[in-house]
Amino acid sequence: MSLNPKPDRLIAKGQPRALILHLTDVNEGDVLPHMAEATDYVYAAFGVGDWNADLSPWPAPPVFGREPFGGHARETLDLLLNAALPGLPALPVIIGGYSLSGLFALWAHCEAPDAFRAAVAASPSVWFPGWDDYADAHAPHGAVYLSLGKKEPHARNRQMATVGEAIVRQAARLEGIPSILEWNEGNHFTDPEGRTARGFVWALEHMES
Repeated sequence: MSLNPKPDRLIAKGQPRALILHLTDVNEGDVLPHMAEATDYVYAAFGVGDWNADLSPWPAPPVFGREPFGGHARETLDLLLNAALPGLPALPVIIGGYSLSGLFALWAHCEAPDAFRAAVAASPSVWFPGWDDYADAHAPHGAVYLSLGKKEPHARNRQMATVGEAIVRQAARLEGIPSILEWNEGNHFTDPEGRTARGFVWALEHMES
């Protein structure tokens, strides 16, 4: 487990009405400059060192490279609920992230619906093996933001190229709750900070719908 239960960055803005819980890659850039017009939140960022192990909901073989997925999301979620959140302001929580962190946010929103008011899944890894079966059987109960780059379904990796159809299926599962699927220009590596920030701004506006 690589996650520190104390946030790497904790910032309050305005009169906070929500806590943004952002799980980030250690090399990920700053989303806050892209949220300049948003206000009234506490932002807590947690850097995840072992991305493939700590954010994957169950073990899976490598999809790219040689590193498998460890399936330790349950331990990460337990740490967030039992160690991280008790030390943070008691506010409605928006959980979110980019790529595999976005998938984790969707999964956590389903697993702990009472803990999270909204989930932000920017370019989430909904191509993950077994995700469709899980998502068909588990529904989130709160606002959900989804996004994807228009070029992502054209990835060279065959498994990752299924992401376009997968995210459309995911969006269809959200009928009846506040949700949106936004399509962005570019591929998976285009403006991750801006895409994630737009999701957080949307969630702040819709989490109480």
